[in-house]
Amino acid sequence: MLLPSRMAVMNYLSQVEMASVSEVMDHLKADYGSEKQFNYSMYLDHLMALEANGFSELVKYELDESDNLILFYKITDDGNQAVEKYVPQKYRVS
Repeated sequence: MLLPSRMAVMNYLSQVEMASVSEVMDHLKADYGSEKQFNYSMYLDHLMALEANGFSELVKYELDESDNLILFYKITDDGNQAVEKYVPQKYRVS
């Protein structure tokens, strides 16, 4: 059984310093890639919802070679506490 995708995003953020939407999707593709909702728009929505609830924050943004905006998020202390409280140990990195 998998974590709900938004919780999986937050769990991944707890394991890295920061990540872009594409990096989050690359990491979760093996488990969630076959889902219909596995698309950039939905995962951007997950990160923005986590930010709106105080679990992540936008730390930087930049433009790629094609002038596409890349957003980078990191987890907050509240986000880390939520991961510790709600994500089973088997999904967390030791």
